[in-house]
Amino acid sequence: MKRYRVLNITFDTRANILNHEIKQEWEPKIKLSWEQNKKNIIEGLIYQFGSDLISEKINNFKELGPAPFSVIAFHNKFLCQARFAYVMGYYYPALTAICALGERILNQLILHLRNYYKSTPEYKNVYRKQSFDNWITSIDTLEAWDILLPDSVKFFRELKIIRDSSIHFKPEIDTNDKDLALKAINKLTEIVNIQFGTFGLQPWYIPNIKGATFVKKQYENVPFVKEIILPNSYLVGYLHTLEYVNNKRIAHDNHNYEAKVISDEEFTELFNNKKIN
Repeated sequence: MKRYRVLNITFDTRANILNHEIKQEWEPKIKLSWEQNKKNIIEGLIYQFGSDLISEKINNFKELGPAPFSVIAFHNKFLCQARFAYVMGYYYPALTAICALGERILNQLILHLRNYYKSTPEYKNVYRKQSFDNWITSIDTLEAWDILLPDSVKFFRELKIIRDSSIHFKPEIDTNDKDLALKAINKLTEIVNIQFGTFGLQPWYIPNIKGATFVKKQYENVPFVKEIILPNSYLVGYLHTLEYVNNKRIAHDNHNYEAKVISDEEFTELFNNKKIN
């Protein structure tokens, strides 16, 4: 009767608000609200990053776009640090950080999940090592194990190309570090959106549920979902409620549900049509 609801996530949509054009034809109250929201965000950015070169910092922040909606995993803290380095104008540190973080994610996925795949041909190539610097081996292994989604594989391969041209000495990095940094951040952001995101077409989420993200019953024992997604989720029934505590959503569910197995479609119907008191 219950399903896992994903609740432990990070995101930052401030760039979307700053990039949104305020239309002249909007109602005055709506325009005023948007203008105030933008003003508040800019004041927050000044406080966060300092007033020196603030116009450049705000432009960099807007260029990055929103930070992805993502479960808490191997990347959140360091992706945030790399993004902030870019905002500050530290483009090469941001570039190299993203490249290192891409490799770190590949390593941690293999180390975290490899024991589930002992019977596979790929296991013999990774079971002894505690770190992997060969991106091709790592990506191919995670692809063969169906851990990485197809688009994640694509963007990891593209990020590897940026990584190789950035880490190995090339004089042109001196003049295009900003462009490469932004390109690398965008690639890793796509990977996070696809692989660790909470809103999208990931096969392990139940579709068509209003304003919530739940895991399909059949995916609960899939290694990636079991080890990465479920620890960020609460097992709840369709009548549960949420409470915000210290900027974190906590689920409460003291209801006595009928002891029966229901399909994801039935759970969706119950959740979408529940009466809110």
